[in-house]
Amino acid sequence: MCQKISSKVKPPVGALFLLLLAFLIDLALPPSAPAALAPETFAEIAQKDSPAVVNISTEKVIKGRRQHTREFFGPGPSPFGPHDPFRDFFEKFFGDMPRDFKQRSLGSGIIIDPKGLIVTNNHVIEGADKIKVKLAGGKEYNASVKGRDPKTDLALLEIKAPEPLPYLSLGNSDAVRVGDWVVAVGNPFGLGHTVTQGIISAKGRVIGAGPYDNFIQTDAAINPGNSGGPLLNLKGEVIGINTAIVATGQGIGFAIPSNLAKDIIPQLQEKGKVTRGMLGVQVQTVTPELAKSFKLAEPKGALVAEVNPGTPADKAGIQRGDIIVEFNGQPIKEMNELPRLVANTPPGSKVTLKIIRDGKEKSFSLTLTELKDERLGKEMTESPEENKIGLAVEDITPNLARRFGLRATKGALVVQVAPGSAAAEAGLRPGDVVMDINGRTVKNAADFQRLLGALKKGAVARLLVKRQGHSLYFPVEIPE
Repeated sequence: MCQKISSKVKPPVGALFLLLLAFLIDLALPPSAPAALAPETFAEIAQKDSPAVVNISTEKVIKGRRQHTREFFGPGPSPFGPHDPFRDFFEKFFGDMPRDFKQRSLGSGIIIDPKGLIVTNNHVIEGADKIKVKLAGGKEYNASVKGRDPKTDLALLEIKAPEPLPYLSLGNSDAVRVGDWVVAVGNPFGLGHTVTQGIISAKGRVIGAGPYDNFIQTDAAINPGNSGGPLLNLKGEVIGINTAIVATGQGIGFAIPSNLAKDIIPQLQEKGKVTRGMLGVQVQTVTPELAKSFKLAEPKGALVAEVNPGTPADKAGIQRGDIIVEFNGQPIKEMNELPRLVANTPPGSKVTLKIIRDGKEKSFSLTLTELKDERLGKEMTESPEENKIGLAVEDITPNLARRFGLRATKGALVVQVAPGSAAAEAGLRPGDVVMDINGRTVKNAADFQRLLGALKKGAVARLLVKRQGHSLYFPVEIPE
């Protein structure tokens, strides 16, 4: 039996007061924003944008030479006698076999202009003898290359269509956030106009694809054949050009940001190539160990490992060991930011650099030049003596220089690295040439041993090493 509450019972005065107070507070607060919900469907984006996504097929003839079957067996008589059944079989059925063959590949592209301009990846069309573009309706066109840029893996194609084509606009990739919804459209495994969805997983990814890596990472399904296709936001704008995947991973794909493409495409259209500014330095990451050796409060900036002679940096007075922390007013937090900023600055531009040298900040002004083609170019003792960091070094002799393919004539040549040693953990290897230690020049093996021996236990030896034509710093802590 339910108990009935009499309507004559009055609530206490305190309860009325609390209800009134809550009502007034609710009135005073601004209305809360509605919670962002996942879209019910991506059908509108797929329907609206797919017609501007094209399938790209390429054909490349790999040149070879005609090879007679006898070359498979080598000169001289056959071990099976004058009537070798294997030789007779090959000559009867194959004769002289051509070595030329056609290599075909598939990719995707985005129409960005109604007149027929298409952006795609450079690796989709690089070296192709024929390029065909297939539209959503099935029409095919031969495409020509307007321009390409291997360093950013972008290419611009053109087709001649009799009528204006559907196209997509490039959105603002800087505005996308990690967690935003995205849609990918492409031609995976030849399955044209496949649509997948996911989110932005990360921004600013460096994957070692080139000197200007700055990829958007997504978990939208991207497979071989998706390269060159669009990564779209919920407005249907292109915020990335899909370009790479982690083959052994799942849901790890990468796209070139649309804002980078916006800077590249006009140059490809006008000149067929990209003109970039050049500073003239080789830089590397400032690790926590290197920061400690340079007495920095935190790892930041781009460490100058080499200054190329005659370049703007050389003429301005930039030195090896300087740490560039600002370029034209833009802070450099990570090394990879500097090459992108320099490359996006036109040749002839006057810029300022802020560097840290010997713990003090200095400013330099210089004028960038144009970046040309980059070419990023027994005399051992029986038991070499290893030092306290696990390195065995020797003077560079003509025989050792030939053995290790060295051009350097001065420095201490690393001929052996003890497994598990401090030097091994730092990444040093045989063939490296140590040029200086903590800013002091190493002319030979004796210099190396003397400078290293002067360091106390627990100190950091900052080794400047020449490796395959490049200069790199390696911090090695002296074992306790």
